Amino acid sequence: MTTATSTLLADGRELIYFDEGPVAHHHTGADTRPLEPRSDADTGELRFDALTNDWVAIAAHRQSRTYLPPADQCPLCPSTGANLSEIPDAAYDVAVFENRFPSLGPALGLTPEHPAWGSTGKAFGRCEVVAFTSQHTGSFGGLSPQRARTVIDAWAHRTEALSSLPGIKQVFPFENRGQDIGVTLHHPHGQIYAYSYVPPRSAVMANAAQAFYEAHDGRESLLGSIVASEVKSGERMVAQGEHFSAYVPFAAHMPLEIHLTPHRHVPDFASLNDAERDELAVMYLDVLRRVDALYESPTPYIAAWHQAPLVPSLRAAGRLHLQLTSPRRAADKLKFLAGSEAAMGAFINDTTPEQTAAVLRGLNVPTTAKVHAL
Repeated sequence: MTTATSTLLADGRELIYFDEGPVAHHHTGADTRPLEPRSDADTGELRFDALTNDWVAIAAHRQSRTYLPPADQCPLCPSTGANLSEIPDAAYDVAVFENRFPSLGPALGLTPEHPAWGSTGKAFGRCEVVAFTSQHTGSFGGLSPQRARTVIDAWAHRTEALSSLPGIKQVFPFENRGQDIGVTLHHPHGQIYAYSYVPPRSAVMANAAQAFYEAHDGRESLLGSIVASEVKSGERMVAQGEHFSAYVPFAAHMPLEIHLTPHRHVPDFASLNDAERDELAVMYLDVLRRVDALYESPTPYIAAWHQAPLVPSLRAAGRLHLQLTSPRRAADKLKFLAGSEAAMGAFINDTTPEQTAAVLRGLNVPTTAKVHAL
């Protein structure tokens, strides 16, 4: 069981502690930094790109955000007399707080539904930071199953809360790991974006899922069909549990790409039951440990947790799943998104999904529950 305790930082941003166990810890630390009160007027701008039919957030204030500070000045470590951080308590399990330098928000509202060239709007939404542990070093893959479960509970809590905010159309938990991906803080952490519009990639996947769902009269989902096919084939499977399957997708875009999908049709983290959350904690750790066992140095990755959009016409067909991708194509080589990928969105993979899956399956990593490497 996880217990949540909400408090406020000096500038009015929300901070939530997630404690392991049925009883909340006494979080008495106060944020004493002389911060200016945050205002809705600090919200950035959205501009509509008519060529691509998507919104671009203009967030020039993020140029001043903290960038790779030394360990003794980390904003995610518990506060000390020498380092007044974003988390004022002396210790914590998992902490979530509103980003001090958000791409979206803090104002909430409705984004124009029928924009045209020259359309602008407020960058409504909310951006949160999720500190996985109070320890400055390490990674998600090094967490205990109990701590991973606490993070999953935090994702579920925040998904439910953010989904209820006015104007929110999509809630997206994710983690950028490694400087090669572009992280600005070394402390193990992730983020959650709550968008006031459905982002382009989510819209493409949601429309494909909805078309499949309607073609099958609502009796079958696209991801459910894909998982069943991957399990039946077996050649791209990485690990399988009672409630989740991990596999390299048939048309993987990146040299290293793993999808982790629930067997039951659920739209988001908040809809997972206790048994599913328990297994997900173990299976996600298994996936991350396989990724890190590939090479002698940590592998950079983006862990993108896709959830069903909050738009009623698209929600029924959407299913929660992880898409973990890495540009690492060899021990000393990265795949850069250049002409074909970056300019045209036409991906060219330097490896075969079947080879990648076979390597991942063959890695000897510790497992702590009913997870079967195939």
